[in-house]
Order: sequence, then C-alpha cells, then structure tokens
Amino acid sequence: MDCFCGLNQLEEIKIEADMGAEPIWCQKCGANLELVDVPLSPSLKNKLNEWALSYGKWIDWKEDKLKPNGMKMEDEHNKIGESLTVKVKEELQDVLNVSFSPTKIADIYIKKAEGAN
Repeated sequence: MDCFCGLNQLEEIKIEADMGAEPIWCQKCGANLELVDVPLSPSLKNKLNEWALSYGKWIDWKEDKLKPNGMKMEDEHNKIGESLTVKVKEELQDVLNVSFSPTKIADIYIKKAEGAN
C-alpha cells in the first residue's frame, strides 16, 4: 500500500467516505489507498465499497442542499461506517491501527441554509 509518508510500512489507516474516493486513507499523510491493496476479506471490501458509494445520498446535488431527513441519513451512514470500522479492526488487528472519521457535511449545509435566512 503506497502513501506519501515516506515510511516503508503503513501503520495507521482511517475509514472515511468521500465523493469518488476509496474508503481507506493513510492516517498520517492523508493519501487515499486502493481498497484492493488492503488485506481484507472480499466480503468486507465489498461492504466498504458499497458504503463509500452511498456517500452523499442525503444531499440534493442539483439544488446544493440537504434532502429531507438528510441529517438522519448522514447519521445512519456514519453508524454503518463505525460498524464496518469495527470489522476492519477485527481483520487487521495485528497489522494496522484503524480509526473512523465520520462525515459531517450535513452540518455545512445546515449552516449554509441558516446563513441564507
């Protein structure tokens, strides 16, 4: 797994969804890592990929605003991400340190809407 740390051995990763990105990142340098390179079961890789692809479903991109129940949808997305992170930790327990970074983009849209009023 390549990143920009300059380290020979990746030590820490975070699970984080973002538009058009793999859900695995180097915790130190922020490089987006290829999911295929992470030593996880195919089933877990598939679940992580599906979860990452669901990022932003709570946003109306055309109107650039939250969908109704957008905050609740984002919270559910984060709960699934936390659950998947626990599974990643179980599979990589002696290989890498793993953390979860929840998405908070709904907060930005809420503040934007409040500022418009």
